[in-house]
Amino acid sequence: MAGAGPAGRGAFIVFEGCDRCGKTTQSKKLVAALRENGVLAEWCSFPDRSTGVGQLIDSYLAGAQNSEDDVIHLLFAANRLEKRQELIVKLQGGTTLVCDRYAYSGAAFTLAKGSPGLDLAWCKSVEHGLLPAPDVVFFLKAPADVAAGRGGFGNERYEVLEFQKKVADWYMRLSKTEGWTELDATKSIDAVHEE
Repeated sequence: MAGAGPAGRGAFIVFEGCDRCGKTTQSKKLVAALRENGVLAEWCSFPDRSTGVGQLIDSYLAGAQNSEDDVIHLLFAANRLEKRQELIVKLQGGTTLVCDRYAYSGAAFTLAKGSPGLDLAWCKSVEHGLLPAPDVVFFLKAPADVAAGRGGFGNERYEVLEFQKKVADWYMRLSKTEGWTELDATKSIDAVHEE
Protein backbone atom coordinates (compact mmCIF):
# COMPACT_ATOMS: atom_id res chain seq x y z
CA MET A 1 0.00 0.00 0.00
CA ALA A 2 1.43 3.38 -0.99
CA GLY A 3 1.53 6.44 1.24
CA ALA A 4 -0.93 9.31 1.30
CA GLY A 5 1.02 11.95 -0.59
CA PRO A 6 -0.29 13.90 -3.58
CA ALA A 7 -1.01 12.02 -6.82
CA GLY A 8 -0.10 8.60 -5.45
CA ARG A 9 3.37 9.52 -4.28
CA GLY A 10 4.48 8.70 -0.78
CA ALA A 11 3.76 11.20 1.96
CA PHE A 12 6.65 13.28 3.27
CA ILE A 13 6.37 13.75 7.03
CA VAL A 14 8.91 15.79 9.00
CA PHE A 15 9.52 16.00 12.76
CA GLU A 16 11.16 19.19 14.04
CA GLY A 17 12.09 20.45 17.49
CA CYS A 18 14.97 21.19 19.84
CA ASP A 19 17.64 18.66 20.67
CA ARG A 20 16.43 15.79 22.88
CA CYS A 21 12.73 16.61 22.49
CA GLY A 22 11.88 13.13 21.14
CA LYS A 23 12.05 13.56 17.36
CA THR A 24 13.94 10.33 16.73
CA THR A 25 11.71 8.30 19.04
CA GLN A 26 8.46 9.68 17.62
CA SER A 27 9.51 9.53 13.98
CA LYS A 28 10.60 5.89 14.34
CA LYS A 29 7.37 5.02 16.17
CA LEU A 30 5.39 6.54 13.32
CA VAL A 31 7.29 4.49 10.72
CA ALA A 32 6.57 1.32 12.71
CA ALA A 33 2.86 2.20 12.99
CA LEU A 34 2.60 2.99 9.28
CA ARG A 35 4.26 -0.31 8.38
CA GLU A 36 1.90 -2.20 10.71
CA ASN A 37 -0.95 -0.64 8.72
CA GLY A 38 0.48 -1.75 5.39
CA VAL A 39 2.03 1.56 4.36
CA LEU A 40 5.40 1.41 2.63
CA ALA A 41 7.38 3.72 4.94
CA GLU A 42 11.02 4.55 5.63
CA TRP A 43 12.81 6.67 8.22
CA CYS A 44 15.45 9.25 7.40
CA SER A 45 17.26 11.90 9.40
CA PHE A 46 19.41 14.96 8.93
CA PRO A 47 22.20 15.52 9.17
CA ASP A 48 22.93 12.24 7.41
CA ARG A 49 26.34 11.50 8.87
CA SER A 50 27.01 8.60 6.47
CA THR A 51 27.96 10.90 3.58
CA GLY A 52 31.18 12.84 3.02
CA VAL A 53 29.46 16.12 3.87
CA GLY A 54 27.75 14.43 6.82
CA GLN A 55 31.12 13.38 8.20
CA LEU A 56 32.32 16.99 8.07
CA ILE A 57 29.17 18.00 9.96
CA ASP A 58 29.76 15.25 12.52
CA SER A 59 33.27 16.55 13.12
CA TYR A 60 31.95 20.11 13.51
CA LEU A 61 29.21 19.06 15.94
CA ALA A 62 31.73 17.13 18.02
CA GLY A 63 33.75 20.35 18.36
CA ALA A 64 36.71 19.11 16.32
CA GLN A 65 36.59 22.06 13.92
CA ASN A 66 35.12 25.54 13.66
CA SER A 67 33.79 27.60 10.79
CA GLU A 68 31.74 30.71 10.02
CA ASP A 69 27.98 30.50 10.62
CA ASP A 70 27.08 30.95 6.94
CA VAL A 71 29.49 28.19 5.92
CA ILE A 72 27.99 25.82 8.49
CA HIS A 73 24.46 26.61 7.32
CA LEU A 74 25.51 25.87 3.74
CA LEU A 75 27.20 22.64 4.84
CA PHE A 76 23.97 21.39 6.47
CA ALA A 77 22.05 22.46 3.33
CA ALA A 78 24.53 20.57 1.13
CA ASN A 79 23.92 17.47 3.24
CA ARG A 80 20.19 17.64 2.49
CA LEU A 81 20.82 18.42 -1.17
CA GLU A 82 23.14 15.45 -1.61
CA LYS A 83 20.22 13.20 -0.52
CA ARG A 84 17.65 15.06 -2.65
CA GLN A 85 17.49 12.62 -5.56
CA GLU A 86 17.12 9.66 -3.20
CA LEU A 87 14.24 11.41 -1.41
CA ILE A 88 12.50 12.26 -4.69
CA VAL A 89 12.83 8.74 -6.10
CA LYS A 90 11.45 7.15 -2.94
CA LEU A 91 8.53 9.58 -2.69
CA GLN A 92 7.64 9.21 -6.37
CA GLY A 93 7.87 5.43 -5.99
CA GLY A 94 5.14 5.54 -3.34
CA THR A 95 7.30 5.29 -0.22
CA THR A 96 6.20 7.45 2.69
CA LEU A 97 9.24 9.13 4.23
CA VAL A 98 9.30 10.12 7.89
CA CYS A 99 12.19 12.48 8.51
CA ASP A 100 13.88 13.41 11.78
CA ARG A 101 14.85 17.07 11.09
CA TYR A 102 14.86 18.86 7.76
CA ALA A 103 15.63 22.31 6.33
CA TYR A 104 13.69 24.05 9.12
CA SER A 105 16.32 22.90 11.61
CA GLY A 106 18.96 24.63 9.55
CA ALA A 107 17.02 27.87 9.77
CA ALA A 108 16.23 27.59 13.49
CA PHE A 109 19.81 26.85 14.51
CA THR A 110 21.36 29.47 12.21
CA LEU A 111 18.90 32.16 13.31
CA ALA A 112 19.48 31.32 16.98
CA LYS A 113 23.12 32.35 16.52
CA GLY A 114 22.04 35.90 15.67
CA SER A 115 24.73 36.43 13.04
CA PRO A 116 24.37 39.69 11.07
CA GLY A 117 23.07 39.14 7.54
CA LEU A 118 21.84 35.63 8.21
CA ASP A 119 18.11 36.27 8.40
CA LEU A 120 15.15 34.00 7.73
CA ALA A 121 14.92 35.01 4.06
CA TRP A 122 18.58 34.10 3.53
CA CYS A 123 18.22 30.78 5.35
CA LYS A 124 15.19 29.82 3.26
CA SER A 125 16.68 31.00 -0.05
CA VAL A 126 19.56 28.54 0.09
CA GLU A 127 17.35 25.50 -0.59
CA HIS A 128 14.18 27.14 -1.94
CA GLY A 129 12.68 25.04 -4.72
CA LEU A 130 15.51 22.51 -4.59
CA LEU A 131 14.16 20.05 -2.01
CA PRO A 132 10.87 18.16 -1.78
CA ALA A 133 8.40 20.05 0.41
CA PRO A 134 6.96 18.16 3.37
CA ASP A 135 3.26 17.33 3.39
CA VAL A 136 3.13 17.81 7.15
CA VAL A 137 5.56 19.00 9.83
CA PHE A 138 5.13 17.85 13.42
CA PHE A 139 6.75 20.26 15.87
CA LEU A 140 7.62 18.55 19.15
CA LYS A 141 7.27 21.35 21.68
CA ALA A 142 9.20 20.98 24.90
CA PRO A 143 10.84 23.66 27.04
CA ALA A 144 14.59 23.61 26.49
CA ASP A 145 15.23 22.84 30.17
CA VAL A 146 13.01 19.72 29.96
CA ALA A 147 14.85 18.49 26.87
CA ALA A 148 18.19 19.28 28.55
CA GLY A 149 17.28 16.92 31.37
CA ARG A 150 16.98 13.97 29.00
CA GLY A 151 19.76 11.46 28.39
CA GLY A 152 22.75 12.42 26.29
CA PHE A 153 22.22 16.19 26.44
CA GLY A 154 25.48 18.11 26.20
CA ASN A 155 27.33 15.66 23.96
CA GLU A 156 27.41 17.99 20.97
CA ARG A 157 28.28 21.61 20.22
CA TYR A 158 24.73 23.01 20.23
CA GLU A 159 23.52 21.13 23.29
CA VAL A 160 23.85 24.10 25.62
CA LEU A 161 20.74 25.18 27.51
CA GLU A 162 20.87 28.91 26.72
CA PHE A 163 21.42 28.25 23.02
CA GLN A 164 18.62 25.66 22.94
CA LYS A 165 16.26 28.30 24.39
CA LYS A 166 17.04 30.54 21.41
CA VAL A 167 16.53 27.61 19.02
CA ALA A 168 13.18 26.85 20.70
CA ASP A 169 12.11 30.46 20.18
CA TRP A 170 12.86 30.22 16.47
CA TYR A 171 11.03 26.91 16.18
CA MET A 172 7.99 28.55 17.79
CA ARG A 173 8.12 31.40 15.29
CA LEU A 174 8.50 29.02 12.35
CA SER A 175 5.67 26.83 13.61
CA LYS A 176 3.30 29.79 13.67
CA THR A 177 4.24 31.12 10.23
CA GLU A 178 4.54 27.73 8.52
CA GLY A 179 1.38 26.17 9.99
CA TRP A 180 2.97 23.14 11.63
CA THR A 181 1.14 20.64 13.81
CA GLU A 182 2.36 21.17 17.38
CA LEU A 183 2.69 18.22 19.76
CA ASP A 184 3.34 18.51 23.49
CA ALA A 185 6.65 16.66 23.87
CA THR A 186 6.50 16.86 27.67
CA LYS A 187 3.92 14.06 27.62
CA SER A 188 4.82 10.39 27.73
CA ILE A 189 6.22 8.75 24.59
CA ASP A 190 2.98 6.85 24.02
CA ALA A 191 0.78 9.91 24.63
CA VAL A 192 2.73 11.95 22.06
CA HIS A 193 2.54 9.08 19.57
CA GLU A 194 -1.23 8.83 20.00
CA GLU A 195 -1.63 12.55 19.22
